[in-house]
Amino acid sequence: MGEFVKTNINEIASASDFVVEEMEIDKDHIHIMITIGTNYSVGQYVRRIKQQTTANVWKNFPSLKYEFWQEKTFWSDGYFACSIGNACVDTIRKYIQEQG
Repeated sequence: MGEFVKTNINEIASASDFVVEEMEIDKDHIHIMITIGTNYSVGQYVRRIKQQTTANVWKNFPSLKYEFWQEKTFWSDGYFACSIGNACVDTIRKYIQEQG
């Protein structure tokens, strides 16, 4: 499932105006470092990723609908986002790579 979600997010990025710099799946969440444009807010990018991956998960893994039937959602409502700012990009990249 993790590889499916990662592939899906990369496909969304290639059809959108953001670039996935690094991405790794952990037990119950995902870490993604992306470069975004200025046309949309971070929340709008997150919403697009969540909506499109959810639709594709339901389409390709219909049995999961029964596992998530009560909430009818694949992702949790929240997310954490921060800018890298002055942090070393390689440090953040390494952290994400070590999450898998």
